[in-house]
Amino acid sequence: MAGPMNSRREGPQPETETMAEREVSQVETPSSRLVIAIVGPTCSGKTKIGIEFAKLIQGEIISADARQIYRLIDIGTAKPSREELTEVPHHLVDILPLEDDMSAGAFSELARKITGEIFARDHVPVVVGGSGLYLRAITDGLFDAPEIDEAIRRKLRSRLESEGADALLEDLKQIDPKAARGLLPQNYKRILRALEVYYSSGEKISELREARRSVPDFETLQFGIMLDRKRLYRRIEKRVDEMIEAGLLDEVREILRKGFNPGLNSLQAVGYKEAIGFIRGKIKYEDMLSLIKMNTRRYAKRQMTWFRRDSRIVWVAADEKSPREVAEEILDLSFSKRTRTVQK
Repeated sequence: MAGPMNSRREGPQPETETMAEREVSQVETPSSRLVIAIVGPTCSGKTKIGIEFAKLIQGEIISADARQIYRLIDIGTAKPSREELTEVPHHLVDILPLEDDMSAGAFSELARKITGEIFARDHVPVVVGGSGLYLRAITDGLFDAPEIDEAIRRKLRSRLESEGADALLEDLKQIDPKAARGLLPQNYKRILRALEVYYSSGEKISELREARRSVPDFETLQFGIMLDRKRLYRRIEKRVDEMIEAGLLDEVREILRKGFNPGLNSLQAVGYKEAIGFIRGKIKYEDMLSLIKMNTRRYAKRQMTWFRRDSRIVWVAADEKSPREVAEEILDLSFSKRTRTVQK
């Protein structure tokens, strides 16, 4: 049976008709194994645009957000509302306990499994999110990592606590300069990972990434949501104020009341770390508010830096447009880009 982006309408088409104005079953593409990714910085409107786009093409949304994957942290991560979650099927939202971690490899495995299930239903996977590493794990695949010796892992973590990340980074520079390039001590998780791989297998992680990549069995078209910087920053300011009004502090207090460790990786997300600092009396309310806004702007800047490095992303200006209008533009671009690719 042909999928929703793999069928054809017979007869002449009016020249003024856009792809978004056609019925879903009238969109013609040469392959049914096509994933659409909608990416961009926080507060760019990805959630609403993704939902509108999924409605147009019988899509199901796979969230690529490193924080929305956790339970209990709802307000500060700007999860889709209950109403939005019922508009189209969503995956990988609210699935992980706060105390657990989700590596890019584990995420890739889950996301690919779900992608296959969506294809089996003749629907279109629509990946929506701003976590660059998660998105890369879906679109490009990850290298097949060797098994890590738990004794080595414990020893390295002990060294991290006793000697600090600087010492481990110096080790990595000697062992695998390519993997260490550009890393800072605060990137201790990546430093640990590279050292774990080397001491467990004797192989450099930089070489493994090049030689043992697990390639996806589908094609991905990526679209980035672009906003004027001033407009984006105004949205960030407004969202932070709305999160506070919606009860972010009460949400954090309840998490702490349940006994969760404030040092959990999940609680280092922007908004939660600052709120915990205020609740524990370490910073003033005004400082908390300013820090959340500043750190959110910095996070958005890092996201854009990541995405701009990927020349495959087609950027769509979203200023002065409704989510539906942006979704329709992405649908038109999806068809034209797919057609050009096949014609080459």
